[in-house]
Amino acid sequence: MDILSLFVVVPVLTVLVLIFAKNLKQARIVALIGMAIQFAMSINLIFAYLKERAVNSDIMVFTKDALWFENFNIHYSIGVDAISVVMIALTSTVILAGIFISWKIDDLAKEFFVSLIILSSGVFGFFISTDLFTMFVFYEIAVIPMYLLIGIWGSGPKENSAMKLTLMLMGASALLSVGILGIYFNSNADGGALTFNIFEIAQVNIPEAAQNLFFPFVFIGFAVIGALFPFHTWSPSGHASAPTAVSMLHAGVLMKLGGYGIFRIAMYLLPLGALNWTDFFLVLASFGVIYGAFGAIMQKDLKYVNAYASVSHLSLVLFALLMINKTAWTGAIIQSLSHGLLTALFFALIGMVYGRTHTREIEKLGGLMKIMPFIGAVYVITGLAYLGLPGFSGFVAEMSIFVGAFQHPDMFHRILTIVVVSSIVVTAVYILRMVGKIMMGPLSNKEYAKLPKATWYEKTGLVLLMIPVIIIGVMPLGLSEMIKASIQPFLERLL
Repeated sequence: MDILSLFVVVPVLTVLVLIFAKNLKQARIVALIGMAIQFAMSINLIFAYLKERAVNSDIMVFTKDALWFENFNIHYSIGVDAISVVMIALTSTVILAGIFISWKIDDLAKEFFVSLIILSSGVFGFFISTDLFTMFVFYEIAVIPMYLLIGIWGSGPKENSAMKLTLMLMGASALLSVGILGIYFNSNADGGALTFNIFEIAQVNIPEAAQNLFFPFVFIGFAVIGALFPFHTWSPSGHASAPTAVSMLHAGVLMKLGGYGIFRIAMYLLPLGALNWTDFFLVLASFGVIYGAFGAIMQKDLKYVNAYASVSHLSLVLFALLMINKTAWTGAIIQSLSHGLLTALFFALIGMVYGRTHTREIEKLGGLMKIMPFIGAVYVITGLAYLGLPGFSGFVAEMSIFVGAFQHPDMFHRILTIVVVSSIVVTAVYILRMVGKIMMGPLSNKEYAKLPKATWYEKTGLVLLMIPVIIIGVMPLGLSEMIKASIQPFLERLL
């Protein structure tokens, strides 16, 4: 079997074995082994990709194609470039960390792990697909389990949050399906056969009128899961009600499908539509960056702070993509990777604090550093990385985006860049306020003095996420150059 299909097969096999697990211990071990294998495969894929890229200059490598449904020319078509590879590595890291963080879950644990791993299989399939229809199928597989994961294992108004999230994302899927069908029925404009293959469509001159019509369908269809303002309202309530590992996977990975889909489909296949619609969506993305930052600063619940912060940072990804230059696009990919790791870290830490104190209210917490030194230290480091301190992944991502955005010669774009850069100040305020209040100062509740320290599985999950944040921050050049090489053929379509 090819190296890429294994990323879909291993989760499926893990789920099949999980079904026969007889108790909680077996379910944990099976889930851990399956996702550890997946993690090892993603590391191997990075080295295999670098080795293959040295002798292969194709846009995608490790490509495979098998006819799936002949009547509509649907293929199981797969391949990866550097962007796919880093997204796969992010997914495998977050899902493995999520298994460790969920180690003590005892309410329908087997069913929980099954749902979580099915979701991850959809994400892996989405990142390796080069056929629009196949990609859409995997997208739906990734989105649908969220309803169960929040509705069954969530907290607070979990049913309402799960339903709101599902309705918003299904509505976005409806728009996306219209956009994909629009592309498909215009994929023979040069006289060939209709096709869903991304790179075959890229060779076709889709009429500009069709591009202008269908670009917003595809863009909004993906941007909703990327929390574009004003379609972001499902995100804060969904994150607040979701269990810890689900919040980690949702914010850390699932929301990245939005930016990836916009880059891979909307902007690559509909370049004229992208150029004509850029300014409109750029204003929405810029507003989302500022709105999310100010929304975070006003929250009193830790999960809501991180949820609104995610709206801000993912809007920054969309902002960078809409700037359409190599530096900004490189920053967008690194920002997706960095945000995935950091927001998963924050949700993991919030879950650990809540599991011990039974509150997420900032005002009720304080002085936890002296009681939980490991968790406190990681919380401080994560906060500093999130606000863009040099030496961490956040700094590399944001600097690439801002430098790339300011390279745009148009004054309108430069003014928007200055507005967006101001979000750094707001981010620093809510991060430092949150970290300082929760971890520093006197103990806010005497009962907290008896709180347990971090367990081995919690430490393992946190370290898994922290290591790449530091590696990217200290040694960004290799990752940056690898991404730039994969961006070039996509950028040439728009310039």
